Amino acid sequence: MSPYASPNDHRQYHYLELANRLRVLLICDPDTDKSAASLAVNTGHFDDPADRQGMAHFLEHMLFLGTRTYPKPGEYQQFMSRHGGSNNAWTGTEFTNFFFEIDNGFFEAGLDRFSQFFICPTFTPEWVDKERNAVDSEYRLKLQDDVRRSYQVHKETVNPAHPFSKFSVGNLDTLADLPGRDLRADLIRFYEAHYSADRMALVMISPESIKTQMAWCDRFFAPILNRNLGIPTLTTPLYRLDDLGIRIRINPVKETRKLALTFPLPNVDEFYDKKPLTFLSHLIGYEGDGSLLSLLKAKGWVNQLSAGGGISGANFKDFGVSFGLTPLGLEHVNEIVAALFGYLKLIERGGVENWRYDEKHTVLESAFRFQERGRALDTVSGLVLNLFSYTPEDLLYGDYMMREYDEALIRRLLAKLTPHNLRMTITAPELATDRLARWYQTPYGVDVITEAEKIHWQQSEPEPALALPLPNPFISSRLDPRQPALQADMPACLIDRPGFRLWHLHEHQFSVPKGNLYISIDSEHAVKSPRHIAMARLAVELLTDHLNALTYPAELAGLGYQIYAHQGGFTINLSGFADKQPLLLDMILGNRTLGYPDPGRFAEIKEQLIRNWDNQSKARPISQLFNQLTSLLQPNNPPFEQLLRHLRTVELDEMPAFVAQLFGEVHIEALVHGDWDAAEALELAALLERHLGANSQPSAETRRPLIAIQDRGTLIREQGCEHEDSALLVYYQSRTTRARDLACFTLANHIMSSTFFHELRTRQQLGYVVGAGNLPLNRHPGLIFYIQSPVAGPQHLLDAVEEFIDLFPLAMLELTEQQWQDSKVGLQAQLSERDANLRSRGQRLWVSIGNKDLGFDQRERVCEEVGMLSRADLVRFIIQLRSRTSDRLILCSYGQGHEHDERITGQFIDDPRAFRLNASTFEA
Repeated sequence: MSPYASPNDHRQYHYLELANRLRVLLICDPDTDKSAASLAVNTGHFDDPADRQGMAHFLEHMLFLGTRTYPKPGEYQQFMSRHGGSNNAWTGTEFTNFFFEIDNGFFEAGLDRFSQFFICPTFTPEWVDKERNAVDSEYRLKLQDDVRRSYQVHKETVNPAHPFSKFSVGNLDTLADLPGRDLRADLIRFYEAHYSADRMALVMISPESIKTQMAWCDRFFAPILNRNLGIPTLTTPLYRLDDLGIRIRINPVKETRKLALTFPLPNVDEFYDKKPLTFLSHLIGYEGDGSLLSLLKAKGWVNQLSAGGGISGANFKDFGVSFGLTPLGLEHVNEIVAALFGYLKLIERGGVENWRYDEKHTVLESAFRFQERGRALDTVSGLVLNLFSYTPEDLLYGDYMMREYDEALIRRLLAKLTPHNLRMTITAPELATDRLARWYQTPYGVDVITEAEKIHWQQSEPEPALALPLPNPFISSRLDPRQPALQADMPACLIDRPGFRLWHLHEHQFSVPKGNLYISIDSEHAVKSPRHIAMARLAVELLTDHLNALTYPAELAGLGYQIYAHQGGFTINLSGFADKQPLLLDMILGNRTLGYPDPGRFAEIKEQLIRNWDNQSKARPISQLFNQLTSLLQPNNPPFEQLLRHLRTVELDEMPAFVAQLFGEVHIEALVHGDWDAAEALELAALLERHLGANSQPSAETRRPLIAIQDRGTLIREQGCEHEDSALLVYYQSRTTRARDLACFTLANHIMSSTFFHELRTRQQLGYVVGAGNLPLNRHPGLIFYIQSPVAGPQHLLDAVEEFIDLFPLAMLELTEQQWQDSKVGLQAQLSERDANLRSRGQRLWVSIGNKDLGFDQRERVCEEVGMLSRADLVRFIIQLRSRTSDRLILCSYGQGHEHDERITGQFIDDPRAFRLNASTFEA
């Protein structure tokens, strides 16, 4: 049978169940450039044996390391990479999901390899022993991750008999061999106990016909054994009576303050076609005028609010209301909770109304009707769990359905949001704690919420400033896309004069009434000095905060916007339904100078930005090295510590004049792309000029220099990180931006990356975060190798990288001619991949404009150069990298166990500021 699809979706769908009871959804998409498959298993860490916690996650890792049909570890990933593909998997509480995508011509061979995971994995003893180290590295990688640390506290404060309480990741302790029981034997037992066709679901997408795909299903997936396990049952309650009415206090690693209020509910999956919790989340989480968030922000207590999130499973559902607290808000937690319960009373008395439900229903119907096609991989991995949750006819529509307004159901669930059905979690550095959570050593404490507090909150009345949302003026009324008179494939430049350039493309391929609007405003004043850069970024944060209540209805109606600073100034990006975007743009531009009326709000936003930047020093070591790379090489992107010094001294009275100067001399580059004709594009340009023209003078584009590391040999910069792991990043920079150089760097990464990962992570077990990549900076290609390791210091890691590069030319020569050609064709297919939707095309066109690829043909030129590269060309390129005198930048941090290790030798960058001042630059 075929599930109900959007009228705008022209793909074919077919649902079936194989003889072994494997559920399957097949998608025939003649326009897809990639084919993909995702197989989910209804098992996860809830099924881990008590003495083998982390087993489901470990099994997920092991399935990639060889099958009887394809026994060589790493071969699967190399095959995918060679043919333009990618692959991954994840393990959750009750599900494990595996997925891949690949060039269409190799999908059949990919399915053959993929399906063997579920038929004949080998679980080779050597790799069982090695891969438990990879799981342990993954565990250690997140020891300082506040999300993981808080999650463990949650696990320790629920019913210990419920499987949620188990340690989900695993490490060398839980995956050690036990007396009389080795890990491999337990692994095989777990696989046979939980991996069965009747607990699996599969989604495939390909341009091949449904008939062909059905034949592939029979050939590759029908052999999966059906052990007749049935649907797993879960009856143990997540929370006992004593687990409710408690206040949990957590100390985070980063400086962050949060309040999370959790209301346990029964599972509500059966009501997916009514979405009662979506309705309640919409009202509680509203951020417009009169909202709970607006009230609490005005008091200086919170910065963010979200509603509806929370863990869920077969027999439980948490409904959460979370607040991002200010330091002042931490002192007023009880008043914040009282304000929430007062607002819930307002909803109970006047918020549960049919017209509000209809409004949300209208927005979701429009989203379903005009949903845009995503990447093949995202499509299959996003749909596969629906096969466990929805009826076959609702597989595509289920996420959007609001079929019936059921007031009694909504009120029944609303009635459970009470102080007597509450768990409270407060996260802040200054809280008193008296316990340490296992595995992550999270400091926390627990006390009981008093009956007096509960009664006080229950009696709270709505504050006078609170109001329920009004009808949404941004809901689109023009829902019929228009076809352009002239079907163009690249933007035309409608305006090109000093200080202003406007590009326009009326999209004809994606028939949706939507648009992408990009406006880059270059201002030399924004990047004149590190202080100006800090002030410009603060101005963007202040504007975003100021606009939040005004623009929130637009976001609810399917419009989106971003404002972000960059190396030349800042960009405004709008997306969503085209007919309402001029209204939204007018609102944004009309508020750009703010007036800065609220000293309290200014102080809080400034402090929030200080905390965010300060927390960068507590990020993972490898993340800190990436930040250091860009700050060293991009003068208009200073390091966070330098920006912090300036930001701390910025005062409110400086900002109005600074913002006025930001717009005093500007260069505007804009792209209007989507369901707009040329006349409408010019109207948008006129709107821009009305707001900016009177007080702005035209200027040239802002320079975006890039530090050149040519002819400098090996440059080294050490980064101090308080972390157990060491980290290394090695960066090679192209001398030019020519298409041939881009082709060399891209092809080298394409061929090396999967082998590098297998060699250093899987075989040598140096760490969980291992990768090679093509990293362009300011249009210049670059090749990077990076590792974060709990077991080796930077010199050891560098030796491993250099040995890999030394030996890779030999590996290149061992490739068969067919493998060499396949690699090039796979990369060309990736580079030539058609845009999946309006948004991805808009992003690509905007990147082309930013890269000065004004013929919009760089992809084609690089593809052509890839085709002309010989194996000898690439071997020469790699030999240049492996020269010990080659120009490269090495960034490293020494973990707490490696501080006394041998140091890497070379030219040290002791003073980054002096390094940048004395270096030559590429101009962009």
